[in-house]
Amino acid sequence: MATKNPKPAKTSAATPSRSQPKIAKAATPAKSSSPGELSDDMWEQIAKKAYELWEQRGRREGQDMQNWLDAEAIVMDETHEARE
Repeated sequence: MATKNPKPAKTSAATPSRSQPKIAKAATPAKSSSPGELSDDMWEQIAKKAYELWEQRGRREGQDMQNWLDAEAIVMDETHEARE
């Protein structure tokens, strides 16, 4: 009669237990990895402004790129003015 191989024991270090709470990441300043990339914070501000523009402009379909570019210009201007 063949014996079955027992399953290897799981280690808590390799596999998190379902009962263990997830640890939140510490808040760090939003930084982009290169000068041409937007930080998460900047991206969120532009997305909110683009949505506002979309609503103000009558929620027209097919204008998402123009709304984004306009929002990007507005947010960038506001950011530069705040730094001066």
